[in-house]
Amino acid sequence: MDDAKKTREDRLIKRAMRVLEQRMNYGPVMQSPNVVREYLALRFSSQEREVFTCLFLDTRHRVLSCEDLFFGTIDGASVHPREIVKRALETNCAAVVIAHNHPSGNPEPSEADKALTRRLQDALGLIDIRILDHLVIGGAATVSFSERGLL
Repeated sequence: MDDAKKTREDRLIKRAMRVLEQRMNYGPVMQSPNVVREYLALRFSSQEREVFTCLFLDTRHRVLSCEDLFFGTIDGASVHPREIVKRALETNCAAVVIAHNHPSGNPEPSEADKALTRRLQDALGLIDIRILDHLVIGGAATVSFSERGLL
């Protein structure tokens, strides 16, 4: 791919992300889960390594902040629940949506993904913050823990 084409594509992706960010900020995020999925799919599209992201939400499920908190390798990332709890308290959120990508393209959650979700539910539950969903994005596909009954 030549540099001019890559630059055009990068600009287009950034514009699309801005539009999706605006849509997320105008209403309750969990009433439009497809917008969240599209936004995160774009956010992760150029990542060659695993990235763990948190959307911090207010009581009406509007986005307070969307942050990439942990970065890993091509097949894993070390995620520290303590740091997520710390950021949740700093943002004064009521709920979170957590997400990460699988650069392999396979969105199926691993046993480690499931165990981490349970640990985060326990840790955040102690301070009355709910996990609304954990999304795993692999290529063009997304798996929702909420839809699968894993939350």
